[in-house]
Amino acid sequence: MQMIVNGIVAGQLLVNESLANYTSWRVGGAAEQLFIPEDKSGLCAFITHLAGSSDLFWMGLGSNLLVRDGGIAGVVINTRGRLKQMHLLDTLSLYVEVGVPCAHVARFCAEQGLVGAEFLAGIPGTMGGALKMNAGAFNGSTWDLISSVETINNRGVLRQRAAKEFTVHYRSIDGLGDEWFLAATLTLQKGDTKASQEKIRQLLAKRAQTQPTNQPSCGSVFKNPDGDYAARLIEAAGLKGYSIGGARVSDKHANFIVNTGAATAADIEALIETIQQQVEVKYGVKLQTEVCRVGRLK
Repeated sequence: MQMIVNGIVAGQLLVNESLANYTSWRVGGAAEQLFIPEDKSGLCAFITHLAGSSDLFWMGLGSNLLVRDGGIAGVVINTRGRLKQMHLLDTLSLYVEVGVPCAHVARFCAEQGLVGAEFLAGIPGTMGGALKMNAGAFNGSTWDLISSVETINNRGVLRQRAAKEFTVHYRSIDGLGDEWFLAATLTLQKGDTKASQEKIRQLLAKRAQTQPTNQPSCGSVFKNPDGDYAARLIEAAGLKGYSIGGARVSDKHANFIVNTGAATAADIEALIETIQQQVEVKYGVKLQTEVCRVGRLK
């Protein structure tokens, strides 16, 4: 159903829409309502129209996300293919809306002769998710680049906020409160386009060599514990290749769980918990999940 709010085409509102088609694991129950905005203006109009009357959950490419088989109540906002504006503000500053895939940001920066964002090529999500979890790869982290962000709350109030207003951690941030990200300003450095593009090529080649990029997964499942690697602990515990239902610990990289074709969210969650239990028993380390688990059990 097309939503029109105060004369603005806000977007599409779908009812009881399966989220398996919107997640990189290809699993998950239905959204009670799924809203796909036309653009940023349409999204702002829709949220203002709701005026806090519904619970909201945001998703982009659906990577780093496990939607349980019982689905999600309230309204799910999906920005995949939307909120995709990206342009230079000046010679070193880049404006990016949250629906832009991280890999597109990396390539655009390289084309403009800006360096520092190459690592984003290895993150299989959008800038919205990267902001929320301080996504990182190949020794780079999202918030190292952020100078300011634009946010919206559940009443449709927009704010411009400086990066220093947030407390940044490994794979998380504090300070967002009851707001969501709409866009960010990145500050980069001048460099050489060809060198930056070559770095991206090398990073992607390494990713293809070491990660199961041809199978449905969420990326890394667990955070690396201090001074160690989750993949090393999982493999040392003898769990590489271990399966529950259609979910399997990747033979290529032990910190990836892949859907072999018929996995349910329950299979994946059970495998996550088994890994945590086994690693803790053998090594005394409780692995913390990087993936976000949301929704209701079936």
